[in-house]
Amino acid sequence: MANKSDNSSIPTQGNLFLPEFDLPVVPADVWDKLARSEFRRQFHLTKVDRAYLQEKSLPIVLEHAADFIAKRLAPSHPVKDGRQTPWKGHPVFTAQHATGTCCRSCVEKWHHFVKGVPLTQQQQAYILAVIAGWLEREEQHPEQAEDEGQDIQRYFAQRKQKTRK
Repeated sequence: MANKSDNSSIPTQGNLFLPEFDLPVVPADVWDKLARSEFRRQFHLTKVDRAYLQEKSLPIVLEHAADFIAKRLAPSHPVKDGRQTPWKGHPVFTAQHATGTCCRSCVEKWHHFVKGVPLTQQQQAYILAVIAGWLEREEQHPEQAEDEGQDIQRYFAQRKQKTRK
């Protein structure tokens, strides 16, 4: 019988929720810190994101998230770091901005994973757990749905006005 490689615990198409892959628990203080950020609180799933999430299901969307993390966040120096996560177009993108998992600078600031070093499988699983937790919370609060980018556009407009004064 062949030995499993270290990559066997990486979530891939179809095996994300096998018993051997358990997402770690996200400490409560992470949610508390994110809740205190005016910027991070601005993000909510749009109606389009919610429809996509409902149509595809959370496990499939998390498979997408695992792929985004592996390709766009895990390398020591991701391509276009700081700009690799679009603002809209997929529920995971919104979740990444809401949770500080959108670029290596935010991951370092919010989750203390050092930039310039590839993310381990455990760190990638943790980031996936953060995204999953945020998406589950959003699913439970449909009244928070916003029109496409309305809250975040308002936030940037207010910030721009403050800097002009």
